[in-house]
Amino acid sequence: MKTASLDNPVRAGWLADQALRLDARPYVSDAFAARAFLRRLPRTEPLEVVTEGRIFNAGRFSRQWTLDPEHGVPFLGSADIFEADLSWVPMLAKSYVEKHPALRLEPGWTLITRSGMTAGRVTYARPSMDGYACSEDVLRAVPAPGRIHWGYLYAFLSSPYGISVIKGGIYGTSVRHIEPHHIADLPVPRLGDAFETRIHDLMERAAELRERFQVGIVAATRDLFESAGLAHLLDLRWHDQRRDLDFEVSRLNPTSLRALNYSPRARRIIAELEAVPHRTLGDICADGQLGSGARFRRIDADPGIGARLIGQRQAFWMRPEGRWINPAHAPPEIYASDETVLVAAQGTLGETEVFCRPILATGRWLKNVYSQHFLRVVSAEATIPGAYLFAFLRSETAFRILRSMSTGGKQQDLHEELRRRIPVPTCSPEDRSRIAETVRAAFRDRDEADRNEDLAMALLDEAVRAAAR
Repeated sequence: MKTASLDNPVRAGWLADQALRLDARPYVSDAFAARAFLRRLPRTEPLEVVTEGRIFNAGRFSRQWTLDPEHGVPFLGSADIFEADLSWVPMLAKSYVEKHPALRLEPGWTLITRSGMTAGRVTYARPSMDGYACSEDVLRAVPAPGRIHWGYLYAFLSSPYGISVIKGGIYGTSVRHIEPHHIADLPVPRLGDAFETRIHDLMERAAELRERFQVGIVAATRDLFESAGLAHLLDLRWHDQRRDLDFEVSRLNPTSLRALNYSPRARRIIAELEAVPHRTLGDICADGQLGSGARFRRIDADPGIGARLIGQRQAFWMRPEGRWINPAHAPPEIYASDETVLVAAQGTLGETEVFCRPILATGRWLKNVYSQHFLRVVSAEATIPGAYLFAFLRSETAFRILRSMSTGGKQQDLHEELRRRIPVPTCSPEDRSRIAETVRAAFRDRDEADRNEDLAMALLDEAVRAAAR
């Protein structure tokens, strides 16, 4: 049963607004309650005013794709805008994007998903998104220079107040939508320049730290391959190579009879990795773990007593919104030990799917719990830590090797024996230590970005509540 919040109780004026309706539904609506709460503030401005009317989407367009980075522009769909690592997004043809400049993003814009079952989610355009193309399924709210700080506007729109009003503008049934005019009158609290600047500074610092995270993990992977003498594998150009058609394999054994597991392109890469000092993934994880997580029941719980369950889809977001469950009704293995590499190990072979992409569980993410759909890669050797393995496994090289080791029908999995054979370049002890520390520093930056955003949201919530009294 849903009830009205004690902080925002149903008021007599609400009854008049709703023609004296006495059923509960309008009064416990999050959007209605949020708007009523914001009307109590001494000063607000409509979203269309603080953006000077610049709330728009790029319009419908045909997509002209390319695989050549020199002639492409990274393209973000309505899920990609939440990704922590933008290294693998697809590319639109640069010539096409130049003809449709409305597709391009600029840093500091607030981005709002506007269609489908996830309509109403909010994030912002980070500095690395500058010039990226973005889907028409994403609304852009552009802060007016000199009128409002982008960090403050984003903080409010992504707060429970902003989200509630935004989602209140959703219309449709099977395919839900939000249009710019549905949120144009959204009231944005004005809480004084000094306070709004403080919120903005926290958000801007968070954006800078997220950029450092992206730069750090990319640099670690590059360092690993250059140190191993395999720099040419950094620009793999997988699809420019001859397709895996009309090839022969001799001396087959019962391990696998699937043609994909003998991909000539993947086998050439494996041969190059085996030509440098290396150890197999199974050997490195012999005393650790190289297997899926435990299966368990999901018993819902409140955030105050539960743990956030992270699945494959949201694990790659900056701030996953996973379901909260009661860990007391699940085995301890739902948590991950520090520097566990979690590889999305079940899915399909689409180029934009997360199947075979890794994340690293460390820092603040150790409080989360993880579904059994991840392959858990745990090194028991201090000289080859999880941070180093992550730098390797996030590479395009490792991704293609893992994809070639898939097994199954519609839902793919990773072949238990083949994944143990993956050769991991070992580099020198000094190189491994440096690369691992680069990864750790990047993840510390990510955690610090989260803390800055959390502080900004807490300060904003407190200020809004104080102003409404």
